[in-house]
Formats: sequence, C-alpha cells, structure tokens
Amino acid sequence: MGHTGSDMEVQFLPGVGPKRAELLRKELGVSTVGELLRLYPFRYIDRSSFVRIADARPDMAYIQIRAKVMRAEIIDRKRLSVWISDGSGEMETVFFKGIRWMTEKLKPGAEFVFFGKPASFNGRINMVHPEVDPTPADNTASAGGSMTGVYPSTEKLKNAGITGKVMNRIMEAALERGLQAEKETMPEHLIRQYGLVPLHFAIRNIHFPRDLNALEKSRYRLKFEELFFLQLSLLKQRYVRSRSAQGIPMPRVGDAFNKCYEALPFPLTGAQKRVITEIRNDMKSGHQMNRLLQGDVGSGKTMVAVLTALIAIGNGFQACIMAPTEVLAQQHYKNIQKFLAPTGVRSALLTGSTKMSERREIHSGLEDGSIGIIVGTHALIEDNVIFRNLGLAIIDEQHRFGVEQRSRLWRKASCGAPPHVLVMTATPIPRTLAMTLYGDLDVSVIDELPPGRKPVQTIHATEGKRPALYKFMKDQIALGRQIFVVYPLINETEKLDYQSLEAGAEDIMSKFPFPDYKTAVVHGKQLNDVKKFNMDAFAAGRADILVATSVIEVGVDVPNASVMVIESAERFGLSQLHQLRGRVGRGSEKSYCVLMTGHRLSKESKHRIELMCATENGFELAEEDMKMRGPGDLEGTQQSGLPITLNIASLAKDGIILNTARDCADAVLKEDPTLGLLKNAQLREELSKGKYQIKDYSKIS
Repeated sequence: MGHTGSDMEVQFLPGVGPKRAELLRKELGVSTVGELLRLYPFRYIDRSSFVRIADARPDMAYIQIRAKVMRAEIIDRKRLSVWISDGSGEMETVFFKGIRWMTEKLKPGAEFVFFGKPASFNGRINMVHPEVDPTPADNTASAGGSMTGVYPSTEKLKNAGITGKVMNRIMEAALERGLQAEKETMPEHLIRQYGLVPLHFAIRNIHFPRDLNALEKSRYRLKFEELFFLQLSLLKQRYVRSRSAQGIPMPRVGDAFNKCYEALPFPLTGAQKRVITEIRNDMKSGHQMNRLLQGDVGSGKTMVAVLTALIAIGNGFQACIMAPTEVLAQQHYKNIQKFLAPTGVRSALLTGSTKMSERREIHSGLEDGSIGIIVGTHALIEDNVIFRNLGLAIIDEQHRFGVEQRSRLWRKASCGAPPHVLVMTATPIPRTLAMTLYGDLDVSVIDELPPGRKPVQTIHATEGKRPALYKFMKDQIALGRQIFVVYPLINETEKLDYQSLEAGAEDIMSKFPFPDYKTAVVHGKQLNDVKKFNMDAFAAGRADILVATSVIEVGVDVPNASVMVIESAERFGLSQLHQLRGRVGRGSEKSYCVLMTGHRLSKESKHRIELMCATENGFELAEEDMKMRGPGDLEGTQQSGLPITLNIASLAKDGIILNTARDCADAVLKEDPTLGLLKNAQLREELSKGKYQIKDYSKIS
C-alpha cells in the first residue's frame, strides 16, 4: 500500500494509528484514505443556530442549546442528572457513561453548548448523553462553515473514543492527504450536460459544506455518479448481449392466438394489451427477448403468458412454462386448459409426480413437436427432455429459480438461437429496484386489475373483537363461502409458533364444531401426503376453513374463498401481507381480509397495518416497504444484494436521479456501446474496477 494519495492506509493519518485503523476496518469496512473519503455523513448539524430550552420539542432532530449548569446529582450510582438553564426554562440532561469525568467538567454556574436529541420523559423534555462543548468565542465560526457532518458509527467506535468530533478531525486529515490524488470519474461532456460539480468540489463539500447550496450540489453529483455507474454497468451487459444474442424472429401472430383471443371471457385490460404489444415487438425484432413481467396477484399474467406462448406456436415453435412448485404448476396447467380449449393446441403437464407411462408419452410428444405447450416444474429441464424446437421459455416466480437450472434450459434450444424468455413475478418490486436488480431485463408491468375482480376490504381488529370475527365467519360460511386463517411461522422450528397455530386451530374447532363445520389444518411439519390431502379438501370445497402457516403464500387458487384472517399480522412484512391478501377476491364475491393484532403495536407495525387497510396497490406497498425496511438509513447502513455498494444514493428515495442517470447511461451507450471513444475514456477506466464485476443472477443465459 502506498503512503500517498487514496491508497494510503488510514493508520498513517494523524489521530488514527494501528488500533483505531483496525476498528475502522472492522466496524465500517474502511482501510484506505480513498475509502474513508467515500464514507459520507448521513446527516448534518447546523452548529450556527441555537434553540431556546422553552422551544425544544421531542420531535425535533438534533439541536444545540447554550445554557448554564444549575445542579448535578448522581442517582443510584448509575446515572448523572444535570439540570441546565438558559433563562427561557430548565431542562434535565442525563449521562450514563463517563459519569466521573462529566461530574468534574459540569460545575454549577459554568456555561456550555449542549448538543443532542430532545426526548420526552415523564411529560418533560430532556436530553440523554448530549455532546458538551465549551461556548465559542462569538467571533469564531468553525472552519469551512457552520455545518458539521455526522458519520455512521457503532458502539465499539464510540467506546474507543472515536466520537463525532474525532471523525471530523480524521476526515480533515484525509482530505488534506488524499483529495488531490482522487481522479475525476465523469467525462467533461457529461459534467457540462448534466450540470454536475467537479469531483474534488463534491467530496470536499459533502464532508465540510461551505453552505447549504454547496452541500446540495455535492450530494446530487455523488448520487448521480453512483446510480449512473450502476446503470451503465448493467446496461452495457445488455447492449453487448442484444447485439450478439441473435433471437428467433417470430413475425406472425398466428391462428391459435386469434382463436384464443376471440374466445376470451372478457376483454383484455389496457395494461394487458400494452404488455402484449411490448412482447410482440421483442419477438419480432430478431433479438432474443429477455423480459420481466410484473403484475399483482390476480392481475391476469396467466392470460398474457398463454397468448405469448401461442405467438411462438403460430410461428412453428414450442413453448414451456415453468413454475417453482408442483402445486403452482398444476394450477397453471388447469388455468391454461380453459384458454387453450378453442385453439386445438396440445399441452401437457410434467412434474416430479408424473407417472412413468405418461412421461414416455410426453417425451415423445415434445420430441416430435406434437405437444405445443408444456407446463411443469424443474423436472422440465432434466436431461432426458428433448424439444423439437423450443422457441419460448416462460418462468414464473424466477427468484426461486437457480442460475444453473436456467442455463440447462438454454441448452435445450435446438434452433441454433436461444429461446425468448419471459420471467413473471407476482412480487411487486418497486420500479427503481427492478431497474437495478433486473437491469438487463426489460420490465413490463400490469398495473390494473381485470374486470370481475372486486377489491378486497381490509379490516384491522384486535383480540377483543374475536367473538365478532367468529360470528362474521359463520355468516360467510352460511352464504357458502370458505375462509383462510393464517398463522405466522417465522421459523420452521420455532416451538412457540406451532403452539399458537395449534391453540388457534383448537379454538376454531371448538367454536366451529364438526359436523356442521369442517376445518382443515396445514403446516410444515406434516407429511406431504397429509398436507396435500388437507389442501385438496379445502380447494375442492369439502372444508370450510383452512388453518395454515404462511405456506399458502404462493399459489393456492380457491375462487370460493372470500375471507382471509391473518393472525398476529404485525409479525408479517408488508409484501407478505399483500401476497396473502391476494389469495382471496379471486371469485366474483365481495371479499375480506382481517388483520388480527395484539393491542400494543410498534409505530412501524401500526404504519404497516394502516397502509394495508388504505391501499390494494402492490407497487405502492412495495415502495413503502422499501422506504420502511431499508435501503436502511439506520446509522447510515446501506442496502445489500445490489451489484455495487451505494454509499450515498438510495433506491427508495432517489428515484428521480436514478431515472436521469439511467437515461444518461443509455444515451452514452447508444452512441458508444463499447465505450471506445476518447471522450469516454474515464468511464471505461471506472467500469474496469473490481467493484463493477457484477455477479448478476438475473441473467438467463
């Protein structure tokens, strides 16, 4: 490691040394000056303004108070209570650590600047562990402006004396030693076109802002750059591939498509039409289609899948539809039969439990091309399955599908060109995240519910309402409807979760006695046969109530089920709750989702439950979920699972910058797909760094 510039190790900075350097590496992943300069503050304190004690409120962020110490006492030898006053009022400040030292420092009558977060305690405002500084001589402002950055930190760092103040000092040293060596990463023409500030200005002002305006410009520049390179690396793969991956041209729509289309029970929604047009254009283009189709549970993805498969057939090719589980494969198969009836296209279902005799027949039908559409699980890609001419692969819920499995599918292509690929998911992924996780797939979204789907009414109820809930369930069963009751199973082996499921099932069986009511129970510890028997009983309408753990999250389609009761709903995440709710409202009857919770909810759980009652839009919920659970800003942590680490940009909050950055990356690659032009030399150099070597699992090839 060099001792100069951005490769210099942090331990050589004044005020660091080997011990602290080791801590910075362990706790924050920072070992060089370059990495330290990319550790950005996650908020700023304006040290120029003071708040009067009388005006302090518990909902304020960090504030600064200039006050005199009135009295100090140590309580239970555990905490130090110091009362301070600034003439407008009095406030208690509390210290749990460094009590001896603080007692010496905070002598009654002395004046200090107290900086901390106001909280409310027993109806009064106090501050716990404020930073205490001597009062400034009025004429000196701190160097470079009055705003101070607050850096991500951990208990270990604080205990080792690396406080906010120390971090600021280390950062000043890092800028002095390392900034000059940082090379500009954006070419001049983009800096001009997008009005970006130069890198050196941005790094200096993100750490020590000259003023608010300089901070905003620096923030924008650094966020833009991160999102730009993230998109550039993903789109570049796509450009390289779309130029090389010859696809099978499928110019015709074909007879089967038209017959199916004309016989549809109700017209396609605008969203479905739009998506089919996008797919059609891909399949005509002569390039291989790689499209992600997102649509909420029940938005009509299956119909789009069937019509897409029929385009392949109209051009003389076969199509396969793959699902992650047997239950889902069977369900797809059942649904597809209805649509295929008028077309005369032959289809088959192949799963692990297909009998040997049927298997042989299916294998030969695929080989001679008489079977046009095959539906199945991973069994489809076992080696002995040979297609005559596979032209399209539709993969449902792809995140449950491994890379190796997909590449095996690839090799089944016998047409000299890879099959078109349509990946479907019912998990709404916020657009910003989809553009990033699936940056090399084109994304289509079905964002309206088909006619005939009635909105599900969502109700929040606590334990006291249980008798009313049971009465409501009985009324629904009397109308001939069925009911799901779901218990959270956070951990397959968790004893407590099973006990609550068993207690719940017993309670229901006693309140809904046999033979008037029939209850089926499904959970992970049952043998597969038992599970299947109980599921089938419910699906066929032989049972009125299905008590289950969240195993039913993916898939079961019971149009007659009109009520979904979710127990301990506060233990589920938003997207899980939304997936579960999507299991009802599939028939034409009015449906309900009841969220049962305890009385005491955390602020977050309350917010989740309120959102669920307020909206049925999965994409809205997914955006909110992402904002709530992170790309986290708890002490400045970052989202994981992305191809590159984002140090400052957030997919949840910076959607607008992301769009601009993506358009910019797109424009650059349109003009210069290999980044060979001299003016893009910086981009080429930046992309060749290790951090952009993406392990990309959304690749189908």
